[in-house]
Amino acid sequence: MKKILTAALAATFLAAAGPAPAKEKVTYAYLIEPAMEGMLYGIKKGIVKSDLIEIETSSLAIPALIQSTPTKRYDVIMNAVMAIPRAKARGLDLVVLSTALRAPPGREGGALWVKADSPYKTPADLKGKTIGNVALQSTGTTWQRLALWKKYGINVSYKGGDYRWVQMPAPALLGALEAGRVDAASLIHSQAYKADKSGQYRAIAYTNRDIHELYSVEVVPAVNVSYPDKLKARPAAFKEFNRMLKASVDYAVANRRKIGEAISKEHNISADFFEAWLTRFSFFPATVTAADVKAMDTVWAGAKELGILKKHGKAETVIWEHAIRE
Repeated sequence: MKKILTAALAATFLAAAGPAPAKEKVTYAYLIEPAMEGMLYGIKKGIVKSDLIEIETSSLAIPALIQSTPTKRYDVIMNAVMAIPRAKARGLDLVVLSTALRAPPGREGGALWVKADSPYKTPADLKGKTIGNVALQSTGTTWQRLALWKKYGINVSYKGGDYRWVQMPAPALLGALEAGRVDAASLIHSQAYKADKSGQYRAIAYTNRDIHELYSVEVVPAVNVSYPDKLKARPAAFKEFNRMLKASVDYAVANRRKIGEAISKEHNISADFFEAWLTRFSFFPATVTAADVKAMDTVWAGAKELGILKKHGKAETVIWEHAIRE
């Protein structure tokens, strides 16, 4: 009788407690690139957990990220720094949760690649030639154009400039360069790594290094952004998103070899790529520094000089109050 009574009381308690409340979902769209899979490995494999939210991820090419921004389809989206003033001009406010890509001094990003046996030695040698690019309106391309203009004296206008710029999907860039459909190309990081390892291509300029020399800033091409209404409605969920993202980055840095091997199997790239990306190309901070803010202001001012922007605000005004600061 006592056992029956105990079981009945337990059943009553469980019924009263009910099922555990469902976690809130935060959707996140990010750049389709093997290195990003490494940085998000902790979240996607359930190593970085939360009692409050679950993060649903989607990987997109740069043009798709830009096009998705005004739709507000995603709660957080990895986007170009240039997207912020452009969106503002159309009446859409974007708020920066964290820096998504940062190139410390000396990194190899922003390179201009040619075939190893080509006659081109400097960016000036490419005048009148065709340049392949994955996203002409991206911030990375804007940084590159500023370096080519300010350091090498190139007229980087898309109309009537020294180069013929051609936008094409990232997977097509190396093939176009190999076949001679373009004379030079700006490659995404995984392609630049493969190009360097192959010995069939060489870089004639590392424009991220040029930018640091010219402006004394670290190149920041991308940030993670959301929208004021979404942040106001669920601040705790987005604070938890920031915490998880930073925890995933910390896990990736601490377990880079393991993660490098894991993403190599999924993306047909050397297991050494992830380590190379962390030390030679870029970084995914998931935080914001004063230097990041300076870099954003710098590229906006440069874009205004290029005629890309008519006006822009101050970067500090678009940083979320709950961003993780360094």
